[in-house]
Amino acid sequence: MSAEPRVERDELIVLNRLVPLAAQDIIELGCGAARLARELLARYPATRVTGLEVDAIQHARNLAAPAERLRFIAAGAQAIPLPDAQFDMALMLKSLHHVPQSIMDQALAEVHRVLRPGGHLYVSEPVFAGALNEITRLFNDEQAVRAAAQAALDRALATGAWAQVAERRFDMPAHFADFAAFERRMLDVTFAERHLDGELRERVRARFESHVGIGGAHFERPMHVRLLRKPG
Repeated sequence: MSAEPRVERDELIVLNRLVPLAAQDIIELGCGAARLARELLARYPATRVTGLEVDAIQHARNLAAPAERLRFIAAGAQAIPLPDAQFDMALMLKSLHHVPQSIMDQALAEVHRVLRPGGHLYVSEPVFAGALNEITRLFNDEQAVRAAAQAALDRALATGAWAQVAERRFDMPAHFADFAAFERRMLDVTFAERHLDGELRERVRARFESHVGIGGAHFERPMHVRLLRKPG
């Protein structure tokens, strides 16, 4: 019988075990609010991060909260407006499955282009399983796109342009104080137009509240990490 995945509360620990983060030049594709990038820079003062984001609202918020060694660019992974071989590492944190399926291959080719020889691509994707997933699939069923993300990585490896050097699975805790917090983080997001009608929102609320206990609702989201390296 296989061992149960261990819980990992800090993905930077996972990442740093695989590739040391000190003094690295990093690009994050689909950085969102750049929470992890800001934490990374606080721990590693010689590291630099470039965050790409396609959501115009979130990009404007990022620009309004600048930080040293952190720059933001409005762009998608499929068309990175930067020269070749600029970065030591690329991060895709729950973002590859958001790239349209028709251009996933193009996005991975672009990431390869901007990495230096020997550079790494760290892809962290949620697994389509678990209690939190059973709630979110009511309004955003990502089974097909998450499978497509893994298939795109397999195709990229088959070209010989990449080598996979590590693979990890773990559970990431997710906590919501109440349904209002869930709505803010999962439903009423700027990068997607959910438009849930009243009946569907109430179904989501009922499913969510069945998990509420002392201190709110606690979940463990299963994650799948693949670390690829650009030879050279």
